[in-house]
Amino acid sequence: MLSIIGLITTAIVVILLMGKRFSPIIALTIIPFLAAIVAGFEMSEIANFYESGITKVMGVAVMFIFAILYFGIMQDVGLFTPLIRKMLQITGSNPVAITCGTVIIAAIAHVDGSGASTFLITIPALLPLYKKMKMNPYLLLLLVGTSASIVNMIPWGGPMGRSAIILEVDPTDLWRPLIPLQFVALLLLLALAFFLGLKEINAFINLKKILIQNTTISAKIN
Repeated sequence: MLSIIGLITTAIVVILLMGKRFSPIIALTIIPFLAAIVAGFEMSEIANFYESGITKVMGVAVMFIFAILYFGIMQDVGLFTPLIRKMLQITGSNPVAITCGTVIIAAIAHVDGSGASTFLITIPALLPLYKKMKMNPYLLLLLVGTSASIVNMIPWGGPMGRSAIILEVDPTDLWRPLIPLQFVALLLLLALAFFLGLKEINAFINLKKILIQNTTISAKIN
């Protein structure tokens, strides 16, 4: 019975959050409270649940707040700007270098663990370059999103924080064994970016041939 009530509670919270009719604070506090009453728990038990939950998440929450403030300040003062500009200069007009550089730039931008800031930094900087080179913009989204998901396993990232709370371990202890996996995943993503960059070169060459053929046919017809 508790499992059914928990699933229904989760579904209601998700629906309310997606519908944007209630603030997250109301949806995440009042709905579970009402569900606990329906499940038959007394007020003292519910108070213990809230106290226990706050105790578990307090350390991770403080780390999140610090990471957001610290990396937000670092981004405002332009800590990552020289690195990103240098990467843009290195990539030049080579599609392979652009795709591989996209992975590295997204990884650097996602050190703060915030997906919003990562996309706000990478997309405006790289999208004009992709359009100029006639490269698929969906490729940019693929590489940025995948690179960010790999780096997001850092201790102050959302998934790692939630996992640490559930397992009741320190996020740093949970992250250390994953560091080699992150490096391997980034190397594999760079290999994929290299392959996709080659495909973009071939697509550009084929497009150029088609344009030349169409121009030749039009000239003959005229």
